[in-house]
Amino acid sequence: MTNITLRQLRYFEALVQHGHFGHAAAASAVSQPALSMQIKELEEDLGVRLFERGARHVRLTRIGEEFAPCVREILRSVDELEDLARASRERLVGRLRIGVIPTIAPYLLPALIPVLSHANAEVDIHVRETQTRRLIQELGEGRLDLAIVALPVSEPSLTEVALFDERFVLIRPARDAGKPVPDAEALREMKLLLLEEGHCFRDQALSFCNLRPPLARDGLDGSSLSTLVQMVGAGIGVTLIPEMAVPVETRSAAVAVDRFADPQPSRTIGMIWRRSSPLSRQFAQIADLVRGVALGACGQGCAAIGETSDP
Repeated sequence: MTNITLRQLRYFEALVQHGHFGHAAAASAVSQPALSMQIKELEEDLGVRLFERGARHVRLTRIGEEFAPCVREILRSVDELEDLARASRERLVGRLRIGVIPTIAPYLLPALIPVLSHANAEVDIHVRETQTRRLIQELGEGRLDLAIVALPVSEPSLTEVALFDERFVLIRPARDAGKPVPDAEALREMKLLLLEEGHCFRDQALSFCNLRPPLARDGLDGSSLSTLVQMVGAGIGVTLIPEMAVPVETRSAAVAVDRFADPQPSRTIGMIWRRSSPLSRQFAQIADLVRGVALGACGQGCAAIGETSDP
């Protein structure tokens, strides 16, 4: 029991996340035999089997499931100790784990990462793209440092900083260019293509059209905005996308882009992190940087909200 190391616990956590020795080893930047040996030694020190090994995947045993939350809490506490030391410096250093929702990541990250890297030369940036629910969970578990999402998330344990408002635009087949832009009531009678359930942007689009999910017309539930726009180009229906996505998603599709009459539908994009993080001051500085990059990428379709240098 006394031989357990932080390295073993981090490898254990990686294997829990990935469910595969090879994937966990790659994520941990070690060889698969090295990770396997550390897991085996951990099990031997504990005197129990933590994983059931299969041909392609591994899964936790019953005792492994009880062990996992304890490991996660230990690693989060260790990370917070490291963050205390990092917080004493003027500039952020070390690893920075950023989560981003899929309806922002492809359009913001190409512009953001070079600027963020230049402003924080000693930071090792890791990016995770997934849905809001998962990002909130991983923030709470200490697997992420901060996340860029649509607000509000209304989690008492998280700090929310609003960055900018982003308008939604209507995407129609190119043959509809020049026709009157439908209002929310008219959209309810059209085949509205939406992202699959779990995406906050789906809920926002339904809210604008005053549709509840059970009442939404059958169309297409896509996993990405790109799929929806291409289907519109094929004449299947219409869709809504955020302003930032327009240059990327419409450049190779036979579609018309239209803005709604005021008040235009929009969403608020912000940054969230754990209230307990010692790095709140540094994260607020990053929020200001993200706001500036996003406004440059979005243009007139976005409006800044506040400043966050002194949260």
